[in-house]
Amino acid sequence: MTTLKESKTLGNPVYPIMFAIGACHLLNDTLQSVIPAMFPVLVKERGFSFTQLGFIFFALNMVASVLQPVIGYLSDRKPKPYALPFGMVFSLVGIGGLAFAPTYWLLIVSVMLLGFGSAVFHPEGSRVSFMAAGSKRGLSQSIYQVGGNSGQALAPLIGAYILVPYGQKSAALFLFVAALGIFILMKISAWYKKQLEQEQLNNRKKVLLSSIGNLTKKKIGIALGLLLVIIFARSFYVTNITSFFIFHLMDKYQVSDKEGLLYIFLFLALGAVGTFFGGPMADKIGRKNVIVLSIAVPIPLCLLLPYAPLWAVALLLILIGFFIMLSFSVTVVYAQELVPSKIGTMAGLTVGLSFGMGAIGSVVIGRMMDIIGVYPAMIIVSFLPIIGLVGLALPRDQKITAETAA
Repeated sequence: MTTLKESKTLGNPVYPIMFAIGACHLLNDTLQSVIPAMFPVLVKERGFSFTQLGFIFFALNMVASVLQPVIGYLSDRKPKPYALPFGMVFSLVGIGGLAFAPTYWLLIVSVMLLGFGSAVFHPEGSRVSFMAAGSKRGLSQSIYQVGGNSGQALAPLIGAYILVPYGQKSAALFLFVAALGIFILMKISAWYKKQLEQEQLNNRKKVLLSSIGNLTKKKIGIALGLLLVIIFARSFYVTNITSFFIFHLMDKYQVSDKEGLLYIFLFLALGAVGTFFGGPMADKIGRKNVIVLSIAVPIPLCLLLPYAPLWAVALLLILIGFFIMLSFSVTVVYAQELVPSKIGTMAGLTVGLSFGMGAIGSVVIGRMMDIIGVYPAMIIVSFLPIIGLVGLALPRDQKITAETAA
């Protein structure tokens, strides 16, 4: 394992690329956010059950989940710079299918195409973020991930102001989003290719510094297992809020679907803010400290949320969203530092698992709501963040500075 003493000096951050790949992450996840934003439309226009909605989300996220580690592994062996725009082409086709699919099964195929495009984008995008980061890994990963979370945060606004008023076919507007993503990614891929050529010319590879120090393979395995449990708890809970909490708001408080979507927007918007602050905070106080903070603070808030009066729901969603997503980018960096030689694989595993757990959670929660009702399901899910306390057992890390890297 590469340690501080064994590693070379880090390069300077390439901020234009950091922000460009973050912007493309926003575009990519905006396309994905069209799917949960469409759920109220599919219930109203198509009469789909919660279980059917769950399987739509499952199809999207399971494809992305299964393929991301595979693509990350292949990328570690032989990077493919132009895979980024190639993946976005599949997303473009998928969003077109989502807008015009006349049947449930064609909807499933369309979201699977979106899932494939996302599976290609995320590990390669994370690699670009790393290559451009220099000594600012936490900041770079936060910029990258906050782009994605901002795209997800747009889902309620997309639903409230585009899909709910104008129906399923209005999703075709997002073909322009995919086209813009392809254009920017072509530029990024050209830079990516030049970086790889420069590394080959200098007969060297960039090395990821590790803040965690020397661990045995057994300890690395245990730490990765704990990290995946944290991701499981977080992803299940976030999926519940983004995809199904609107039905709790409509059922218990009699709010309209449009108003309910705005409550979900608060959760996702503050989640994006938390994601941005989490990376720089981890650079200063340590990865594990941020992960533990992100686990511990939301627990009482999540337990209170199903019982809160409507006036308090917005405040709770803001606080939960900010803190629960504080560690989103940090868990990716922590995993990469556990296994420094597998940057793409670790990014694919952690982010891919988030998708996979969200996929499974969408089916489980949707089925639970069909069987026992919306409100009891919300109460059960509120206990999920407690599982994340296993993060207290993660190995501690130390701060990396330019001086220690030299």
